[in-house]
Amino acid sequence: MKITMLGAGAWGTALAKVLHENGNAVTLWDINAETLKEIQGGRSEKFLPGVTLPKDWKTETDFGKAVGGAECVVLAIPSQFFRDVAKKLKGHPAIFVSVTKGIEFETGDTMSRILREHAPGNRIAALSGPSFAREVAMGIPTTVVCASESDATAKTVQGLFHRPEFRIYRSTDILGVEYGGALKNIIAIGAGVSDGLGFGDNTKAGLVSRSLAEMKRLGMACGAQAETFSGLSGLGDLMLTCFSKQSRNRDLGERLGRGETMEAIQASHPKLAEGYPTAKSAHKLARVKKVATPIIDEVYAMLYEAKNPKQAVRDLISRAFKAED
Repeated sequence: MKITMLGAGAWGTALAKVLHENGNAVTLWDINAETLKEIQGGRSEKFLPGVTLPKDWKTETDFGKAVGGAECVVLAIPSQFFRDVAKKLKGHPAIFVSVTKGIEFETGDTMSRILREHAPGNRIAALSGPSFAREVAMGIPTTVVCASESDATAKTVQGLFHRPEFRIYRSTDILGVEYGGALKNIIAIGAGVSDGLGFGDNTKAGLVSRSLAEMKRLGMACGAQAETFSGLSGLGDLMLTCFSKQSRNRDLGERLGRGETMEAIQASHPKLAEGYPTAKSAHKLARVKKVATPIIDEVYAMLYEAKNPKQAVRDLISRAFKAED
């Protein structure tokens, strides 16, 4: 199949490599010509250090040329810019696959909902799950889930990505898969705060367990199915991002927990992890849906209101007694 990957960062390039290895004609598009030039040379040290990349795929900075004739367009675009790119795809007949984990601040929408708004007649899917880009690019065994409202569409996309070392399950709960993949990034920041404060495994296990219940509540209020949050895009991805030293979201939280300010963190790393904007979006969404999200609220307060991490933990622990849900 002729496939265009929009976004040549770590995740987009890793997935493009998978698609290329499966025999598809792959074009990588990105606005950064220097990034594409390096990829043409068979490497991407900024995003995928030490990984050998193909040299026989196409790269393109011209959006129209990149998507022209594509049968499938995969969007690996940061959530803040996703709508702008989706608008450009209006009228295009391809299958659209979002691999972006985020929630739009203004609307509370997932990426598939944004695509559906601009391409109501297209086949749309989302790919998510516990997966670090570099490990996928290296061929380390990984399992994720492809979701679409149409099982036939999910099956088609499943076939495009599936490899012996990259197992794809499928689901028809696209909202559950997307909200799980987005919300876990916020929780990973909280897990990093716990590490930065020097807390132990007890603390993190409790945080992850209670966060899963919170993610489920908010997701269900937005139309997702409860059971999806126990799967790969919920619990699976939550464990990966909360416990791994490779997680950028966990690292952001750890720096907060050690006492660094957001201003200092952003100055040293201008491109912040996806959990940063998602925390703002989820906090607003929870208010709109009237859903209790105490952990998300405390992460938001640390990120955007400079709340002291130790005080955030005290406030969480001292909440009123309740039954476990």
